[in-house]
Amino acid sequence: MSGTQLPANLSTEMVREISERREEPEWLLEARLDALEALDDLELPDVIKTPGRRWTNLEALDFGSLVDPLNQADETERTSDEGVEVLTFAEAIEAHPDLVESSFGSTIDPTENYLTALSAALFTTGTVVYVPEGVDAEDVTVRAEMNSRSLFSHTLVIAEKSSSVTILESIESGGSTDAESRYFSNLVEIDAGENAYVQYGSLQNLAEDTYHYALKRADVGTYGTVNWIEGNLGSRLTRSDVESELEGDSAETKIVGAFFGHADQHFDVNARVWHHGENTTADLVTRGVLDDEARSVYEGVQDVGRDAWNTSSYQRENTLMLSDESEADASPKLIIHNHDTEASHSATVGQVDQEDLFYMISRSIGRTQARNMLVEGFFVPVLDEIAVDEFREDLRELIAARLR
Repeated sequence: MSGTQLPANLSTEMVREISERREEPEWLLEARLDALEALDDLELPDVIKTPGRRWTNLEALDFGSLVDPLNQADETERTSDEGVEVLTFAEAIEAHPDLVESSFGSTIDPTENYLTALSAALFTTGTVVYVPEGVDAEDVTVRAEMNSRSLFSHTLVIAEKSSSVTILESIESGGSTDAESRYFSNLVEIDAGENAYVQYGSLQNLAEDTYHYALKRADVGTYGTVNWIEGNLGSRLTRSDVESELEGDSAETKIVGAFFGHADQHFDVNARVWHHGENTTADLVTRGVLDDEARSVYEGVQDVGRDAWNTSSYQRENTLMLSDESEADASPKLIIHNHDTEASHSATVGQVDQEDLFYMISRSIGRTQARNMLVEGFFVPVLDEIAVDEFREDLRELIAARLR
């Protein structure tokens, strides 16, 4: 593949050792080995390019120094609600072997790109959330702490017919390591059955010595709903893809995103939805703030299939820059193959309104306080979209702490 060297210590023996340590079934070992074998032929995830310029340079990452597969360590706390099972991957394989086997890789193909294959071959942590038919659950939390140079995580959410669940995930860094840089990979697959409702919130506040890759994708069945909330404040470089495939008729999704970068942080955040069924609805809302020399790249995709009659699809992305050195790019896209569609998209990039700032200063509000109030106000439309009080307050507090 172009530009990326396989870590020198990566081998079939190493993958077998990871699997043997975890006493995994043969099918999962074979899936790991297939992903490992595919690495040589796979490319890194697509990035937006213009002539002579690559907006995010993933190929500059030195995976050979970042990846330490046999020394992965995390502290993860999981809480459940009545009727729903929240299990480690190892526990889920023992309790529901057939269900895990049929779900693993059904939403995200492990060999989709170089980073998904690397994660599928090496993951040692993750969670399986199983919501049986008819169960309503709210208080499911996964609080992960990364305590090693590299960590690979894989999460499955299986929501059966007429079930509902709200899951809140938080990701932070634990104690320091000897490595100058770290790498965290987070793959999330959601299978939402007929009339199922899944709300998945993820708040990432990793240390700024960390490179972070996340791919979260949902398959949404007939009358099903999957709503995503994605907050990114930490890491040196984040590549985050949040995606929904609206497979069934009358399926719905909402993707709400917020990011706040400072220093030389780089955020490559993407929201994508594919409308396959009839009468499907999508709403994509992202807001970000950049200070210092931070940089953001955003791509939003609404893809309406030929048979997706009576589609409603909306997208809004806004970035606020607090310094002249920060930089933001946005690429919203509509791909429409069906004329029976109502769709729109917009993206704006700008700086703090000087008239608003002047007005507040003239009312005896200090410049820094006035700017901070305007930034907090800028995030309000995204915060208002977040239906989960705990997540909204956590995100608001992290934003306020960054401003302080």
